[in-house]
Amino acid sequence: MTKTSIAACLGGDFPARALHREYRHFPRAVDVAGLMTWDDLNMLLATHRLEPPRLRLHQGGPPLHVADYTLPVTTRRHTVWRRLLPAELHGRLADGASLVLDSVDEMHRPLGRLAEDIERVLRTHVQANLYASWTGTEGFGVHWDDHDTVVVQLDGSKHWTLYGTTRPYPLHTDIEASTEPPGEPVADLVLQAGDVLYVPRGIWHAVSADQGTRSLHVTCGLQTHTASDLIRWVSEQLLAHEAWRRDLPRLAPPPDQAEALHDLRKLLAEQLDDPRLIARYTTAMDGRDLGRMVPSLPHAGTVPADPDLRVRLTTARAVLETTDDAVTLAAAGSTYEFAPAAEAVLRPLVEGETVVLATLAAGAGLDVESVTGLVRELVTGQAAVVGRMP
Repeated sequence: MTKTSIAACLGGDFPARALHREYRHFPRAVDVAGLMTWDDLNMLLATHRLEPPRLRLHQGGPPLHVADYTLPVTTRRHTVWRRLLPAELHGRLADGASLVLDSVDEMHRPLGRLAEDIERVLRTHVQANLYASWTGTEGFGVHWDDHDTVVVQLDGSKHWTLYGTTRPYPLHTDIEASTEPPGEPVADLVLQAGDVLYVPRGIWHAVSADQGTRSLHVTCGLQTHTASDLIRWVSEQLLAHEAWRRDLPRLAPPPDQAEALHDLRKLLAEQLDDPRLIARYTTAMDGRDLGRMVPSLPHAGTVPADPDLRVRLTTARAVLETTDDAVTLAAAGSTYEFAPAAEAVLRPLVEGETVVLATLAAGAGLDVESVTGLVRELVTGQAAVVGRMP
C-alpha cells in the first residue's frame, strides 16, 4: 500500500521519544495512491445516507445548519432522511466551509487498512475522519483535540500552525477547560500529498487550505488510555473478591468504615504492585477490540471447505500466545484455544494478512477441511470474515 508504510513512520524511536509527547512531521512518507480519491468521496456521498453528525460542514467553528446543503425527504413509510443538494454543497464549500466525514474507515476499505496498520503498531483503537477544504478559511478555528492524531495528506496541501499546550493531557470529560491558546506558534507546516503528521492531544492548532489549492486529508484519532481507564479495568478484575462486591458501609460507624477501606486498599495495592499490570491491561484491551465487523455472506449457515476462499481477522489487535500444549487466540472479545499446529494457521492472520484457505492449509501442513473447521469457529465468534474480499 505504501512505499514507506505508516507503520514505519510510527516505529523506530517514535514510541519512546514522541508518542504522547511531541509532534512529528514525516514529509513524503507514504504513497497515497489508492487510499482515497475525490471519485471515492463522490461515490460515498452519492450512495450513503450520511446523516449529521457523521457528515457535516464547518466554517470557523460550529457546524453549519444541515438545511443549508440538504433537503428533508419523507418516505412512504413516513421516515425522514436528508438528501444532499450538490449545488448547495458546492456553494458552501466554495465559500469557505470544510467537509467532514466521520468514521470513513468503516466505509472505505483502503482507509480501513490504514487505520488497522496504525492499530497494529500502537495497540489502540483508531477512528479515521476525512476532511476536504478549498479555501484559506479555517474550518474549526484554533483548537485542541482530546486525543492524539495521525494525519495523512491525501491530495493538495494543508497549512498547519501548531502551538503549545495550556493543559497537558486534556480529556473530553475533564474537570478544567483550556480556553486560550499560547501566544506564539511552535511550528508552521504545509502538508503535501504523502506527508504524515502526528499531533499529541492538547496541542493547540489551526488548519487551512490557504495554499491556493484544494485539500483532502484523513485524520486518524487514537483512543486514549489513562490511569482512569486502568483503574476501571482493575476494578473489573477485583469483582472476584467479596470485599469489592460488598455494599459500602455508608451508614456504619467510622471504625467499620475504616476497616472496609483497609480491605479495599489492600486488594487494590496488590494489583498496583504488579510490575506487569499495564502490560496485562494492554493485552486485555487488545483482546476485547472488536475491529471493523464485516459479514461473511453468502455463507450464512457455515463456512464451506473451499480452497479458494479468503479469510482475514476482523481486528488488527488479536493476541496470540503459545505454549507446548496449546495455542490461545484472544480476538474480538472472545478467547479460543487450539492445538499447537494451529499456530501456523493463525500467525499470518494475526499479522494482518488476508489469505486463501489453501495457502493456510499448506503453510500449516494440514488439509483444507481441518483449517476450515478452525476458521468456522472464528467466524462464529465474529473474529474472522471469509469471502472474496480484497
